[in-house]
Amino acid sequence: MSTSIGIVGGGILGAALLHLLTERHPDCSFTLFEKESAPALHQTGHNSGVVHAGLYYTPGSLKATLTRRGVALVKAFAEQHGLPYDECGKLLIATDETQVHRLEQIAETAQANGVPGIEILRSLEQIRRVEPHANGIAALHSPSTAITDYAAITRKLLDLSEQRGAELRFGARVTGVTGSDSGAVVQLGGERLAFDRVIVCAGLQSDRIAKTTGGGRFPAIVPFAGSYYTLAEPKADLVKGLIYPVPDPAFPFLGVHLSRMIDGRVLVGPSAFLSFRREGYSPLSFSLRDSLQIASTAAFWKFAARNVRSAIQQLEGNTRRAFARQSRDFISGIDRRDLLPGTRGVRAQAMRSDGALEEDFVIERSGCVTHVRNAPSPAATSSMAIAEHIADMIGLGAGENGGAGGPSSAEERRA
Repeated sequence: MSTSIGIVGGGILGAALLHLLTERHPDCSFTLFEKESAPALHQTGHNSGVVHAGLYYTPGSLKATLTRRGVALVKAFAEQHGLPYDECGKLLIATDETQVHRLEQIAETAQANGVPGIEILRSLEQIRRVEPHANGIAALHSPSTAITDYAAITRKLLDLSEQRGAELRFGARVTGVTGSDSGAVVQLGGERLAFDRVIVCAGLQSDRIAKTTGGGRFPAIVPFAGSYYTLAEPKADLVKGLIYPVPDPAFPFLGVHLSRMIDGRVLVGPSAFLSFRREGYSPLSFSLRDSLQIASTAAFWKFAARNVRSAIQQLEGNTRRAFARQSRDFISGIDRRDLLPGTRGVRAQAMRSDGALEEDFVIERSGCVTHVRNAPSPAATSSMAIAEHIADMIGLGAGENGGAGGPSSAEERRA
């Protein structure tokens, strides 16, 4: 009998899994469930489209390993199918001497991760050979960092999977997944569908669905909203690629940066604030359920207590004038009038019980059900490599026939 596999989530990760498995195992049957009417409507469709090279991630971690593999797979897929992919490059710019040592540390990490072409530029003249209008005293240049259209990639992955016989069910809200060592059941309201294997890639809802399978409360999703401005013409012409600040290890998120997108726009941002709705893309978005879940989580208050300084900085810097001021650290002459309303995304950031943010990808397996519990940025970059990792982890690797097997006790993969 054919092995049946269900995948929950129609973002780029669910699409990448479906594509890989339908290609490797044409004799299996596949169904993908997505609660929205179309794919890629949440994290996949609300990001800047950066293909991250792997500059910051701890060598040997899942993020580091899968990002480097993911870059190669995304680039090859985009080129094979005529999808946009531009190696525009990235600069991390130091604006004072205290940041130069941090640049050197990042360069060492990037080189340990196998990022090609990394170079530290130690003069304004060298910086301006890459970004002719940029300012700074030093910079780390990553020429292979790229931009793409992840939503377009997701749609293509699903199209190819459907051509191989996969069933795509949109408007199908999964309310729970139960499993054992012999199979799994997907709950859709009053409908119950049985599968041999189920893989859940539910992003902002991942912890909730994991708990229906018997998973623990942690890692718990805490949503963080990031709002961008769009840089108006002609100032947008001053930015060729990606210009980032040097990350401060004392703070959990990057500061304001300038990102050229594949459609030619230049984004300025983002802010980083707690979101009171997991899938809220308006500043006024609010969900009582989501807000109460955050407020009732002791881990969040531990996190908040440790990041008071960062929160104050975010509050002080969350104005058009402040965004313009921070942008001028890198490109002179940007005024608040050059910043137009832009996009907003919500990051599904997993938090541990001690209030620390989960730094690595977290994938849990319990019997015949696998949950992706933490896959924030650079998950889009890593999506096709994460798919390979999960396929191998659950016994559906390239040499397998798709049958049930492998360990049935709960296990967690985390670097």
